[in-house]
Amino acid sequence: MKTLYIDKDIKYIGSQLAPHWIYKNFKIQGDAIVAFCGECEVKLTEMVDIEDVINNEPIYSKYMLSFISEQFGINLTEGVLRQRLLVTCIKEALERRGIQVLRNGDDLFINGKKLSVSIATKSVTSVLIHTGLNILSEGAPIPVSALKTDLGIENIKEFAIEVMEKYSEELQDIILAMTKVRGV
Repeated sequence: MKTLYIDKDIKYIGSQLAPHWIYKNFKIQGDAIVAFCGECEVKLTEMVDIEDVINNEPIYSKYMLSFISEQFGINLTEGVLRQRLLVTCIKEALERRGIQVLRNGDDLFINGKKLSVSIATKSVTSVLIHTGLNILSEGAPIPVSALKTDLGIENIKEFAIEVMEKYSEELQDIILAMTKVRGV
């Protein structure tokens, strides 16, 4: 799993959750995860979460840390499991900083306030994952927790790299675990 922190603001609008977006924009071919910061505004027309569309719940954050991953050769069930692994890696990175986090499925909460958004979907060629963490809490349409505003995490880049590296290591370790056992 290749990783990249993109050191420029990118507004996440949902259209980035597309096959080969990472390859086309950053020349990283194959399984990859990238992270970047920027405003997040996903209108209902760009939503892949049908439940959010039915409930008329577009996504907005004034400033968000976004992770996008594209992974090949897996089905949607495995993709959702890998999405949950990514969310767990984020949870553990926060807990290493002494922050109490509640995970409910693919959502993270701090003191009852939502910190994250996350979705996994299947494209024609791959599984795509987006997970976003609020950096700032002001301007959100619902009560939210935020990395900087509420949790005091100042170095977002360092945090993002730590999460991506841990996620990549976990996936590599899963592959190694599969290859070290004999069949019965």
